[in-house]
Amino acid sequence: MYYYMDPSYLLIMLISLILAGTAQALVSSRFARYSRVRVSSGLTGTQTAQRLLYAQGLYGVATGRVAGSLTDHYDPRTNAVNLSDLVAGSDSVAAVAVAAHECGHAVQNAKGYMPLRVRSALVPVVNFASQASWFLIILGLIFSRGGQIFIELGIILFAVCVLFQLVTLPVEFNASRRGLAMLQEQGVVSGEEEKGARSVLVAAALTYVASALTAILQLLRLIFIYGRRNRD
Repeated sequence: MYYYMDPSYLLIMLISLILAGTAQALVSSRFARYSRVRVSSGLTGTQTAQRLLYAQGLYGVATGRVAGSLTDHYDPRTNAVNLSDLVAGSDSVAAVAVAAHECGHAVQNAKGYMPLRVRSALVPVVNFASQASWFLIILGLIFSRGGQIFIELGIILFAVCVLFQLVTLPVEFNASRRGLAMLQEQGVVSGEEEKGARSVLVAAALTYVASALTAILQLLRLIFIYGRRNRD
């Protein structure tokens, strides 16, 4: 329990809540603001996605709907851009920005963008590591003798999760850059609309930055406590 209840744990939790809360509030605020601003092109999120994909020659990428709010995503397994109801049928600046971002991921996949390939390869490993890392750390604490190896393995697995967070950053930023460029090239947005779309996507990117910073701080905390425990 020392790994959980020492003062550094409470500090990390507080920082995490501040980072995540601030980033999420910014996303919600900007999405709500630009959801009320219509694009002059009159295209909905789905229509925007189709225009951008066809312009890139990606006729095999499907466009579909997904339930929920801001649950939009590109699924490389089915090669589909899935848009939420708030985005798919809306002709707002926020909607076309989100749709363009997901199309950016489709373009990444088609062109073999290396960070995306690395992130995709890490997914099954991270799914296991995120569950096993803390289990191994707790197991190591239970067995005071010989438990060191479990703690070390747990920290290594947690480091893999942090690596995934770091690899995600260039993937998301690059998808936004591609999406914004396509919006301009295809005349979906113009003038102030482009600034609004950029504002929405920058806010969304900050949520990934907050997650990465939180994960890094947690990893550093684990390493510090582990080193102190060994010295003691």
